Amino acid sequence: MFTPRIRCWFLLALFLTAPAMAALPDFQQLRAHWRASEARLLDRNGVLLQEIRIDPSIRRTAWTSLADISPALIAAVIQAEDQRFPDHAGVDWLAAGKAALTNWLNEKPRGASTLTMQLAGLLDAQYRARVERRNVSEKWRQMQAASELEKSWRKAEILEAYLNLATFRGELTGIDAAARGLFDKRPAGLSESESLILAALIRSPNAKPRDVARRVCALAPEQDCASLEARTFNALGGRYPIIPAANLAPHLATRLTARLAETDRSQDLRTTLDASLQRQVAAMLAQQLEFLRARNVNDAAALVVDNASGAVLAYVSQSSRESTAAQNDGVQARRQAGSTLKPFLYGLAFEKRLLTAASPLQDEPLSIATGSGQYAPQNYDHVYRGLVSARVALASSLNIPAVQTLQLTGLAPFAARLQAFGYEGLTEDADFYGYALALGSLDASLEEQVNAYRSLANGGLATPLRFTPPLPNAAKPRPIRVQSAESAFLIADILADRQARATTFGLENPLATRYWTAVKTGTSKDMRDNWCIGFSRRYTVGVWIGNFNGSPMHDVSGISGAAPAWAAIINSLHAGDNAADLQPPPAVPGLLRKSIQPANEASRQEWFIRGTEPTARTWRTAHSRPAIAHPLDGMILALDPDIPAARQQLSFHAHNPPVGAHWQINTTTQAGATWPPTRGKHRLILIDADGTPLDQIDFEVR
Repeated sequence: MFTPRIRCWFLLALFLTAPAMAALPDFQQLRAHWRASEARLLDRNGVLLQEIRIDPSIRRTAWTSLADISPALIAAVIQAEDQRFPDHAGVDWLAAGKAALTNWLNEKPRGASTLTMQLAGLLDAQYRARVERRNVSEKWRQMQAASELEKSWRKAEILEAYLNLATFRGELTGIDAAARGLFDKRPAGLSESESLILAALIRSPNAKPRDVARRVCALAPEQDCASLEARTFNALGGRYPIIPAANLAPHLATRLTARLAETDRSQDLRTTLDASLQRQVAAMLAQQLEFLRARNVNDAAALVVDNASGAVLAYVSQSSRESTAAQNDGVQARRQAGSTLKPFLYGLAFEKRLLTAASPLQDEPLSIATGSGQYAPQNYDHVYRGLVSARVALASSLNIPAVQTLQLTGLAPFAARLQAFGYEGLTEDADFYGYALALGSLDASLEEQVNAYRSLANGGLATPLRFTPPLPNAAKPRPIRVQSAESAFLIADILADRQARATTFGLENPLATRYWTAVKTGTSKDMRDNWCIGFSRRYTVGVWIGNFNGSPMHDVSGISGAAPAWAAIINSLHAGDNAADLQPPPAVPGLLRKSIQPANEASRQEWFIRGTEPTARTWRTAHSRPAIAHPLDGMILALDPDIPAARQQLSFHAHNPPVGAHWQINTTTQAGATWPPTRGKHRLILIDADGTPLDQIDFEVR
């Protein structure tokens, strides 16, 4: 054990042999390199949308200037840590002398670190203690660093940096995080008692509340200690959550800021969103959820996009208090599309010149033979309307004509068309979805839906959506044509046709705006999801309503669930627009208009792609291609041993057989549509009057 005199000479040697001091950053460098643990999502005008944590290793929020910190906190910290801070030049030699004397005589450690010395340790790890207490060499180097800091930093800068770098409690670093975490307020609003608690924490951030309370009382002996103790216990009694400074776009923030934690870029991320619109859309969805609360509707989402640029203006996923999955992002979640896919089906049929908007389609009971049995689609209201035009069939969302249209186009071409529009949920071969694809058996996200409809609004040209402004000098994405301009115009015109829509929805409904809009609703099986997606000349808006947990709603369709919210949003977007913005888009050159008289409908002026216009005012009904309906392809039949063979007959049936069509079983032509079955494998062929095979299937009799 060293004697006091030997220790003195040893300490002097440490002072004289201390290594050279490392350069410390200046105040402006420190501010420039400050990185909060929170990322800030800004709207297009720089308004704060969302604050979200991206750094799990530390909790520090915004840098706070000294002018924005309560004077009570500044006074309390100086009183607790460095009472002669305004007067010394980095080292309080009087306090240091007292500490040295105490340590010499009593051998009980006593610190004398000024705020400037502590700041040096916060700025550079080499000025911190390697163990619990600094040795003399470390202390001397810290003093040197503090003296150098005082030469280049102003006192206000030292105090400001110290309060932003100091750890106060747990992971709470910096005065902003501490004030928000412990008291849910900004540093400017800290009271005297709150300031005393924070000042008492600096020396020992993780001390027991009882010890902190004792120090708080020592800092303010003139105040009621019992009251200060109660305030301290209340502040330190649990977790220290930081409520986000803004919480308007949590789902988009999570999506966009995932990469920020791995980069050294600024954590202020500007988006294309409009904060005011974002707030309005969220309120509108919340209002609709409250209205539908009794019908087991707990979740909703909406996306608003600028047609020309693809910039996303609002991105909202909203849930009620009863939702069991409120963290889900309703914009990206995949749900069954329902009737919202029909416009792309009819657009394909128009483009391929298989149909026109005036083509008659049969809305009557239908049964289609498939590999898994008979597929018999029904209309939503279980009403059959007989002969209807394609315009009415699409605008009124009739199911049976849509399936007939898919028979015309074929499954594979329709699946390819959906993929071209950006629907990425087609993970299986088209036959996997079958003819139910016409009615929306595909799972799709609201994001996919909105951009697909935006492509229709842009005349069949597709570009990606944008969530952030383009980088300087960045090339604009080249539009991809996914549908002809002529057929895209026809679809938009039909979706805007209030009269054609009235067959199912009536003239008065949420889809009927006072200005030009093209819109489509959709409802999935068992009312688990409903949609309303539509566009004006300037904007595309999509709304989804349902339950993230997949439970069905109670009697809620697209027209009663999503449509009212859609109408409220699109009306707010056009509230101040002039008349020119509200007019329908001009027709494209490849179209012409002609007076027609559709069956069972009033005469009207109809648009046609040039070359598809009828030569007369009426024409025959469009039918799907002829196909064998029974027996089914691959079917296995069995003879009944209890029935005489001569009395056993197999009947053949076909959909839409032309006049003069007949049957061929294996190589033998049949005189009629019945055949006495024989054991073995057989091929049945449907042949037209000219001898051309129209369809064939294979089956077996055992």
